[in-house]
Amino acid sequence: MLFDREDDDFGSDAATRALSVTAVETDFMARVYAKQACWYDLWFGPTLHHGRLVAIEHMGIAPGDRILETGFGTGINAALYPRNCHVTGIDFSASMLDKGRDRVEQKGLRNIRLLEMDASHMMFADDSFDIVYAPYLISVVPDPVQVVKEMRRVCRPGGKIIVLNHFRSASPIFSRFERAISPFTVHLGFKSDLDLPGFLAQAGLQPISIKKVNFPRLWSLVTCIKD
Repeated sequence: MLFDREDDDFGSDAATRALSVTAVETDFMARVYAKQACWYDLWFGPTLHHGRLVAIEHMGIAPGDRILETGFGTGINAALYPRNCHVTGIDFSASMLDKGRDRVEQKGLRNIRLLEMDASHMMFADDSFDIVYAPYLISVVPDPVQVVKEMRRVCRPGGKIIVLNHFRSASPIFSRFERAISPFTVHLGFKSDLDLPGFLAQAGLQPISIKKVNFPRLWSLVTCIKD
């Protein structure tokens, strides 16, 4: 089984229940990340790097693969990709993406192109990518289900959809705590109480693996294959 059902939150209502107690607007998150652009790497770089490394490993990138990274941000992942694949990075925050462009240029990464774009309304044709990846993005966006539906649309049949994110704990004690602090964590750029089973059910995703990453292991790497 992929889930530990330690409480009744992991029940049959996953497809209809609210994913978080906190609602956010795109403009609000854009302002949060505009403020974070100058220090994001210092705060979230080392802390979340283990998950990034595991995600790249799970992609199984082949030469010539077309990869879409949604929420490219400051480009922390940029140098982790093999040079023989083609990476498209998108982000809604112009401030974060400016940092990403600087990093790509400084490292001479000619296999990466960057576009300012809303992940919930992507300007790509269906089946455009072999791998579609959302690192630490899903708990940031106003409508995570819509974002993943777009990720699925632009991924080719048989391609991989990979989500790296923090989700609400299965533990009743930690779950209540995460719900309580979620209205405050959005000011740091994320919702702390996003419900994983509900998210997967509502997005229509069937994961082939869910792996805990980072230290402490509070984040999940969810790997799916588009059928």
